[in-house]
Amino acid sequence: MKVIKLSEALKSKEVADAIKSGKILVYPTDTIYGIGCNAEAAESVRRIHQAKGRPEDKPFGIIAPSKEWIFENTHISKENIAFVESLLPGPYMVILKAKRKMPFVTAKDGTIGIRIPKDPFCDLIRKQNMLFITTSVNLSEEDPVRTIEEIPPKITQVVDIAVDAGQSGIYGSRIFDLTKDFEIARF
Repeated sequence: MKVIKLSEALKSKEVADAIKSGKILVYPTDTIYGIGCNAEAAESVRRIHQAKGRPEDKPFGIIAPSKEWIFENTHISKENIAFVESLLPGPYMVILKAKRKMPFVTAKDGTIGIRIPKDPFCDLIRKQNMLFITTSVNLSEEDPVRTIEEIPPKITQVVDIAVDAGQSGIYGSRIFDLTKDFEIARF
């Protein structure tokens, strides 16, 4: 696992290429550290499932390239479009019905968990204009790590690059399920 400081990673062609090519990254978000890869990199996605000890039929959330992508690829009410517009980017995940099944990220019920973190490294991910797997850096059912040094060895074995931004927060993203009869979400 190669560790790169955030300030260097934001300028690195190597990191941008790693994002696009499907390498596994640990990266900062606006909440806690995430682990992920290009959602189309099937072998990398499987390696993340195995390292975390997570069942392969349990889908991952994604970092979407834009709010427009969300509106074009999910079933969302007009009221909830305005809600999502005000919510993202931010420390939230929205659950919506996907218009099409996408491997590794669409649940059996057709839902998908979507994030647009408010974070400079996640902005770099979004600029690659693709779906990017996002999940907490931890073994399944254990607390997420707050520093690069805390990453469990089972996970470090599969990580290509870890972006070090110092200590993270302690809480993951707040989740809003917007699938229930297209009800309007409210705080």
